Amino acid sequence: MLLVFRLSSRIPLPYSPKVLEIFRNPRNLGPLEDANVVEMAGSPACGDMIRLYLKIVHRDDGDYIEKASFESYGCAANIAAASILTDMIIGKKVEDAWKISWKQISDELGGLPPIKYHCSILAVGALKRGIRAYYKQIGYNPPWLPKDLTVEERQVLEEEEMMERYYKAMKALGGGSR
Repeated sequence: MLLVFRLSSRIPLPYSPKVLEIFRNPRNLGPLEDANVVEMAGSPACGDMIRLYLKIVHRDDGDYIEKASFESYGCAANIAAASILTDMIIGKKVEDAWKISWKQISDELGGLPPIKYHCSILAVGALKRGIRAYYKQIGYNPPWLPKDLTVEERQVLEEEEMMERYYKAMKALGGGSR
């Protein structure tokens, strides 16, 4: 099984020109010094990871994402998904940012290979965690924010659990992390 995974990860993937351009020149990369929310999705120990930094501000007409940046451990699709997400959310009302889906991120990138959909799922998962963390910090649950986890939030949790199981299994077999 390890051999199949390693071979399949070496197959050139048909990334769109936009994914490759953003991978080579990511925007909003690096820690955000004045972030009031920092959240992560994925697992740095054994797979793709995105750390998202948000500066959310309150205005008379709602809460807005004033600044956003990211750090990534992962492939070209992971970096491009996090970068395009930050571009999509800066200046947006938090409520509108909440509605962004992994499919919108993939579409904005000109499409992702199906094996890389999880990268846009992780980006959206980090965003949703960040939004939930912000409202938990200020002790307010807006009416549009669901109490239960969304499909994308559950997908991120499942992916993280799967990566941890895989990592533990590989360690037990004497293998590395990837």
